[in-house]
Amino acid sequence: MALPTRPLGTTGMDITVVGLGSWAIGGGGWSFGWGSQDDGESIAAIRHAIASGVNWIDTAAAYGVGHAEEVVARALRGVPDSDRPYVFTKCGVLVDRADPFRRPRRAASPESIRREVEDSLRRLQVEAIDLYQVHWPPDDGTTLDEYWSTMLALKGEGKIRAAGLSNHSVAQLQAASAIGHPDSLQPPFSAIRREAAAEIAWCAGHRTGVIVYAPMQSGLLTGAFSAARVTSLRDDWRARDPEFQGERLERNLVVARALGSVAARRGTTTAAVAVAWTLAWPGVTGAIVGARRPDQVDGWLPAAGLELGDDELDEIAGAIEAAGAGGGPVRPPKRVDRAS
Repeated sequence: MALPTRPLGTTGMDITVVGLGSWAIGGGGWSFGWGSQDDGESIAAIRHAIASGVNWIDTAAAYGVGHAEEVVARALRGVPDSDRPYVFTKCGVLVDRADPFRRPRRAASPESIRREVEDSLRRLQVEAIDLYQVHWPPDDGTTLDEYWSTMLALKGEGKIRAAGLSNHSVAQLQAASAIGHPDSLQPPFSAIRREAAAEIAWCAGHRTGVIVYAPMQSGLLTGAFSAARVTSLRDDWRARDPEFQGERLERNLVVARALGSVAARRGTTTAAVAVAWTLAWPGVTGAIVGARRPDQVDGWLPAAGLELGDDELDEIAGAIEAAGAGGGPVRPPKRVDRAS
């Protein structure tokens, strides 16, 4: 199946507007795990996404303390080169194997990054990583000059094909660009969490690709969540997330219902509308969408071909404002062509 693609900045990679995220695939047993997962189902989900036309997978060394990368490698074993998707991963978040439920450290010294890239290459069983990203700005005292220069050096050495940043601000993007062009940014972005609109606009003006994560707000915007379901979460970081609790949960579910109303009229899923909402923003190249089973892929895949009209975007914006959910601009700018 051919899905629409957009160029990922100046990397030369044209990526499908939806990509498979593997955070949940990493499983439980660490502080930001999603609970126990079936690796067989995860592998089936990855292969189903590829068969459905998705041409990139996003993962990270931290997910499941390396387990997600290993599952991705197992899923891609035997896939012909002509069908093999791009694989993107991240460094800079270090989970303590002796105490995995302790909050991970954010470290990005040149030595640490170089150790991590070798570990990811080994787990992913590849000779080069298509896109390597600094997961979060570090808190270990490493300066941006130090870690971004290291990322550019890895690119020059051929260990990675493109270098990007995740969860970085406009000021940090500007500082990085003074050293060398950021190929991509990965910010959190959804109809609930909209604060990254400023970073997305910066990227649009500087030929930096943008792959947004959590477009369904970690499941809240799938139409399948309820206050009762939150109580059933086990070994799942979302049970501690304020967005899944109290008044904020109720506000967020109002937005989910508005997306569901649009979905019902368009004959699609709430999840697809949630993802399509992020793809409507100028500068967004693609959206990372998680799945742990093949049927979950089918739930959001229609977003690739779904373009929301201005009246639908206005309707969703009205629901966001009425609910008081999240922060940031409530809709993309009105324009004829919203493609990045």
